[in-house]
Amino acid sequence: MLSHALAQLLNEEIDQGQLGNRLIRSLHIQKNGSIDREVSSKMGAVPESNGSKSHGVNIISYKSKSLGNTSDHSEACLVIDIDADGQDNSANKSLDEIKKPDPIVIPDDFLCPISLELMRDPVIVATGQTYERSFIQRWIDSGNATCPKTQQKLENFTLTPNYALRSLISQWCAKHNIEQPTGLTNGKIKKSDGSFRDVSGDIAAIQALVRKLSSQSVEERRTAAAEIRSLSKRSTDNRILIAESGGIPILVNLLTSEDVLTQENAVTSILNLSIYENNKGLIMLAGAIPSIVQVLRNGSMEARENAAATLFSLSLGDENKIIIGASGAIPALVVLLQDGSTRGKKDAATALFNLCIYQGNKGRAVRAGIISALLKMLTDPSNCMVDEALTIMSVLASHHEAKVAIVKASTIPVLIDLLRTGLPRNKENAAAILLALCKRDSDNLACISRLGAVIPLTELAKGGTERAKRKATSLLEHLRKLQQL
Repeated sequence: MLSHALAQLLNEEIDQGQLGNRLIRSLHIQKNGSIDREVSSKMGAVPESNGSKSHGVNIISYKSKSLGNTSDHSEACLVIDIDADGQDNSANKSLDEIKKPDPIVIPDDFLCPISLELMRDPVIVATGQTYERSFIQRWIDSGNATCPKTQQKLENFTLTPNYALRSLISQWCAKHNIEQPTGLTNGKIKKSDGSFRDVSGDIAAIQALVRKLSSQSVEERRTAAAEIRSLSKRSTDNRILIAESGGIPILVNLLTSEDVLTQENAVTSILNLSIYENNKGLIMLAGAIPSIVQVLRNGSMEARENAAATLFSLSLGDENKIIIGASGAIPALVVLLQDGSTRGKKDAATALFNLCIYQGNKGRAVRAGIISALLKMLTDPSNCMVDEALTIMSVLASHHEAKVAIVKASTIPVLIDLLRTGLPRNKENAAAILLALCKRDSDNLACISRLGAVIPLTELAKGGTERAKRKATSLLEHLRKLQQL
């Protein structure tokens, strides 16, 4: 499997020193330098997680390095694994068809009844039911006076730590070789070395900021959102604390703010927060997607860029690809791909790539006009986004509706020209796309033969990359069989 540069990414904002490795398969991302834009998910975030629970489809591979403090840009590489017949081995499958390892079944008693996630700080309420502290606290803070599970009225709002259950969860995690979920516990956050850091002072400051997000004053809301944005880019701890303080639902509400700066800071804060794996579910739970799509359509260019990057970050989860695809996000991303700033186009390209991994979103992308947008990128004299265009087209080419649209847009001559003049990775992807288009299609095979593909394919079969050689050889074999008919 070979890496294909997806393009040079622009400056981002987040300190990624604690980001680890996460393997999913096919999108290979490397970060260099610290990020002085917003979040590593800007075209290639490595999600942070305190546990080992996997939420992404087996399509994306992340690698990140411990980063310094200087602003730099990041580089993302897309890896598309297409077999000798032109089938994309990963992106041509529905989510149900993607093979996953047998999941470890978490005992029901270890799951919070509200979040349905493994509890890290279980507490008992007045009815005797146990919940994850942050979720039941948020329930109570929202004005609810009943037990979510039993619907009984809570005689008091005391939250008693369930030490026995916490011990059982810890033992279960150790037995199954699962890192125990960690986060905010009694004002302390567990560090990577197993020790705890007292963040009680930080909690108070962040809670005060979160309250200001709901201020009646536009200026105070704007200032608070800017400070939350700044804090959320600095560290994992801050991203945990902002979420634990109930900041995510309020930030989601601010996405519809008429104040441009407040909206920009809110969407960028959500982008920053989403880099911490556990926050993704909270963002989805807060119903953020419709508002993010609204920002993507109507916000300032900076807000639209960061909205696209947020959708990419959130789309790393299988189920989120379906939700985002059905939300109307894909047409808005295609518009940004066509008309956005350079940075916006790159963000849109990465989000679209990830969403189109799910088979059900490929038709949506085609109907939104993605093929004409990709063709324009392939023929742009600046050649600044050829890599992205070819990589996305590689994902789409085996889909029938996309295949028809690619041929109808007269893309085949452009692909053959790339076989002659493109960079090695461009030749490789062009050959892979042509192979997918020609599979069981004699008309397309005859077309590439008439357009003179045999000579560049022969050269590629001899001197291309290993993957390019396979694709070119397979295409030449198909052409020979066609001539024998």
